[in-house]
Amino acid sequence: MFSKVLSAAIDGARCVPVSVEVDASNGLPAFLMVGDLSYQVKEAQERVRTAIRNSGMTIPPKRVTVNLAPADVRKDGNHFDLPIAASLMIAFGFLEAEKFDGVMLAGELGLNGRINGVRGILPFVETAYKKGCRLCIVPKQNYREARMIGQISVLGVESLQEFLSCARKENWGLLEDTKEEPVLLPAKKEEIEDFADIQGQEYVKRAAVIAAAGMHNFLMTGPKGTGKTMIARRIPGILPEPTKEELLEVSKIYSISGLLSEEKPFLLSRPFRAPHHTISPAALAGGGKYPKAGEITLAHKGVLFLDEFPEFSHECIELLRQPLEERKILISRSGGSYLFPADFMLVAAMNHCPCGQFPDLNRCSCTFQEVKRYQNRISGPILDRIDIVAEVSGISYQELTGKRKEKSSKNFRKEVEMAVKVQGERYQEKKIRFNSQLSGKLLEEFCNVSAEGQRILEKAYKKMRLSARAYHKILKTARTIADLEQEEEIKEAHISEALCYRRVEGKDT
Repeated sequence: MFSKVLSAAIDGARCVPVSVEVDASNGLPAFLMVGDLSYQVKEAQERVRTAIRNSGMTIPPKRVTVNLAPADVRKDGNHFDLPIAASLMIAFGFLEAEKFDGVMLAGELGLNGRINGVRGILPFVETAYKKGCRLCIVPKQNYREARMIGQISVLGVESLQEFLSCARKENWGLLEDTKEEPVLLPAKKEEIEDFADIQGQEYVKRAAVIAAAGMHNFLMTGPKGTGKTMIARRIPGILPEPTKEELLEVSKIYSISGLLSEEKPFLLSRPFRAPHHTISPAALAGGGKYPKAGEITLAHKGVLFLDEFPEFSHECIELLRQPLEERKILISRSGGSYLFPADFMLVAAMNHCPCGQFPDLNRCSCTFQEVKRYQNRISGPILDRIDIVAEVSGISYQELTGKRKEKSSKNFRKEVEMAVKVQGERYQEKKIRFNSQLSGKLLEEFCNVSAEGQRILEKAYKKMRLSARAYHKILKTARTIADLEQEEEIKEAHISEALCYRRVEGKDT
């Protein structure tokens, strides 16, 4: 007796279709599972057999072999319980095999037959749709998440008995017509702090708006207590509205990481990740024997905020080089290579010295060597990859206690959206959306600099000894500044402002 049903395995940041095959033959009773399985998957045999028995069915004593193919893909997680149980019941005649053509299953079984929720349902359902399946069977707890894909029928079940009852009906594949586009209204956006709460700091706010408009990497430097963290935490409120494709891409990553819930089955805004400076390199980049997404990948299409930037370990800071340049991170292990997306906007904040008082020499207790050593923790190659560096200085008593009404995030957001609209129209035939994504070839095509702007650029390139990467960063930033002012040509003023946001090799001493 042979049977086969379809499921999927999580492999890094993607899903791979998996055939769950069962062969039941005469011989000494045994239950064997093969196919490069983790301990979590191997334990499914006890959960499945007990759940089937407690659901009112008896499995005859046979030699049962369960194979999860292909064998060269690692199988991990708890979602193979339901497909194994379904394949067993087909092999022993409890269900008809024909009814499972074009059906993909996932779910964890409790010993009482209850079907519990699992992670990774969003990419699981997308994989089923791309493979041409007509129906996905998922735990009831994951139903709302599974529905977010649309375009494929989804059936949510709470128990093995409910699953059997549905599968035995003639039209069970048409029980619910769920192919229409999902409604996102039940989930609510999180409250985001407002720029109106910050007094003064107009220069830094302007830099933040430019960074948000072009999704540029942004570093704030300055003495302690000047508002660097406050500004960073308000940047999500002015970021460009993500597209549905971007939200789906990020939500799949969060689904695989187990960060979605029944109440929040889909992300409605760009992610904002702010790991502590004690984070390990593996947690930041993703790692382990079988790598999972790290903070860099969880910030995909959003913001990765690194507060107290020099306090992060040298390994953590330097591993940012590849993802900042290539917008992806490749992790290689003995078992294979795993590619994770990492298209994020880096926002960082740092003091000038360990005590946080420099350059106020009356209050700073650090020696010249300590200040230099502290600043040199951020290497030249990392600084070269940062588009905008803004100095955050202290504000006066009058600014702090004044009653002047500051511009709100809503007003800044309008400026950003206006610039994003310009970029969208300009790059509609390209595979990019923001100025920060411009390659060298596209810079020549879309960055038309005036004669006076070219003169300033040439002078700055020679005097500041800029690298080719830094030169391109200045052009990209100037392009965004021009877009904010609705100018097609990059003019002298745009180049001059972009140059003000460059920090040469991090030298403040």
